[in-house]
Amino acid sequence: MSREKLISTTTVALYGLLLVQLISCCSAEETNSKMVNVQAAFSEHEVVPDVVDAAPKELLKVSYPSGVFANGGDELTPTQVKDQPKLEWSADPNAFYTLFMVDPDAPNRQDPKFRSVCHWYVGNIPGDKIDQGDHRIAFVGSGPPQGSGLHRYIFLVYKQTDGRVDLSEAPRTSNRSRNNRLNFQHKDYVKKYNLGELVAGNFYRAQFDDYVPTLHAQLSSGTE
Repeated sequence: MSREKLISTTTVALYGLLLVQLISCCSAEETNSKMVNVQAAFSEHEVVPDVVDAAPKELLKVSYPSGVFANGGDELTPTQVKDQPKLEWSADPNAFYTLFMVDPDAPNRQDPKFRSVCHWYVGNIPGDKIDQGDHRIAFVGSGPPQGSGLHRYIFLVYKQTDGRVDLSEAPRTSNRSRNNRLNFQHKDYVKKYNLGELVAGNFYRAQFDDYVPTLHAQLSSGTE
């Protein structure tokens, strides 16, 4: 190859690389611009004080296999969020964390007599490796009753101040049961296990769709 052609090929390659980096940077900035301020969202939708006393500093990244993600109160459908999501936060790989997912609006936001319903409870999570944590109450998606309006579905991640904790006394429930889910008070577990700072959180809202009866039937299929 001649020197001129080599220079031309190299120049084209460099321009291509710069273009890819520029597109990637713009995409990241666009994504970040669409992400809400977690403190403002928790306040606007009254997650503070209904569920927690203060909002976390970090917006937990919650992405579903369906392609949607939670973003501080945006409305999603039960069909979109029926499968266990992927969660990401700025985790210390040498620390342990506890995750709660709760619905404080059962049976509806105006009369939340079952506050809260636990949709997911995992303790002793090493770093952000959810799958390696102790799944005490198995994940289930959103099942707001027909006519009950929008429910808030809230994710809360706490750092465990005492490292790994003994969860043998914590309830264990499968994804086929309602046991231990209603009137779940996550603050009791924060106190019992001396959980530390609420490091990350997020939430979405959802109302009834055609998937909900399927979930309710699933939750009536087991006793454990």
